[in-house]
Amino acid sequence: MEDKDSIIIGLALGAIVPVVGYMAIDFIFNLLVDFELMSYVRPGMDTRRARTILLLAICCNLIPFNISRKRKWDDTMRGIIFPTIIYVGFWVYTFRHQLTLF
Repeated sequence: MEDKDSIIIGLALGAIVPVVGYMAIDFIFNLLVDFELMSYVRPGMDTRRARTILLLAICCNLIPFNISRKRKWDDTMRGIIFPTIIYVGFWVYTFRHQLTLF
């Protein structure tokens, strides 16, 4: 099964999993709002929810990363890291004014 240990596969997983995770988490949040289990987002609070959903979507990369780690697919793990770093950099850059150190 060494053919699945590839940086290209890792890059694809690292780029696609957060996008799919974002869509799933956003769907769940909207479903909770529709069932009135969670309050509707006011316009000023929208950035906080977007920030949270994007961060959770980035964290979805932990799932394929841990699967790759258990199967000892080192190249796939390396491939997952590169898009994750890009997504984290984008997240920090986008929300830099809202992040506080203390």
